[in-house]
Amino acid sequence: MADKYLLRVMAGPSYDSSTHQVVAVNGPDSTHISSEYCTANVNVRIQNYRGLPLGSPKSSPYFSSAPHTHDQYSIAFTLIPHKTISGNSLVFGNDFDYPIRDRLPPGSGTALHIVKWAIDPGLDGDVYSDKPHLYGPLLSSINLLRICDKVDGEKFEIPPIFHEDGISEGGIGEGEQLRESKGVPHDPSQRKKWFLHEEKRKDWEFEAGRVYQGDFFNPYIDFNDFSLKLPGFSLSVLGYIGKQDSLRYVLKNRDTGDVFFVVVFTLVPKEDTEKKDAKEKTSVESKGKEGKTDDAYQPKEDDVD
Repeated sequence: MADKYLLRVMAGPSYDSSTHQVVAVNGPDSTHISSEYCTANVNVRIQNYRGLPLGSPKSSPYFSSAPHTHDQYSIAFTLIPHKTISGNSLVFGNDFDYPIRDRLPPGSGTALHIVKWAIDPGLDGDVYSDKPHLYGPLLSSINLLRICDKVDGEKFEIPPIFHEDGISEGGIGEGEQLRESKGVPHDPSQRKKWFLHEEKRKDWEFEAGRVYQGDFFNPYIDFNDFSLKLPGFSLSVLGYIGKQDSLRYVLKNRDTGDVFFVVVFTLVPKEDTEKKDAKEKTSVESKGKEGKTDDAYQPKEDDVD
């Protein structure tokens, strides 16, 4: 059944789909996002990618180096907040605009329990509500976090610090000093555990104008068939999704609801894509014929000024 779909990844500064743009999965070019709340560059990598745009690389050098050799995907970003925000307020996770409780396959409750117990204890939310959501504090949920220097507070221009093989935990310049002054552990797993404590998160600020880099990745979700593969437990949702269903990741301020950016994964029926391509091809060919000059026609001398 999975071979009947193609994956499409979009990203943008809000929930409004009209603001979204296609992400060049596994490509070197970042998707640039700018809003009143932040400036960001987003990169998405997916192992064995089968999706849009057609002809996209199937993989990335990212998956050839530790610690990513077993990972299935990555959402990496460079972020500059435009206003200072509490470390307890900035969250990352999934949400939906409509109820999904009737579409959740058997075993979803067990899967959620495993995720919260073994993978991310900081997750909180309700997938059975009218507006399902599952968020975790960015400080304790993001796999890798790097703190960098500040930039010009008026331009908010992101420096060229993208790396094909991913980022590393730590800091650059003032960012490293800031981590040390707060006592933030250098090891990513210890940092995540450290920030599970609310008082630690409240003592941290994401400063306006400072550059932050994050990388969220894991080996558990296979986006080519929307399956979840946890330790000792597997779950496929492919047979339960509709044509408009998507999995949306969001970075937001949970206190105000302000959205920094979203990344949306959608399975598009291959048949629909083929029909669209055929329609566009026919349209182009038709326009070409309309504008074509008859080669057999030669203007008479009287026709030429």
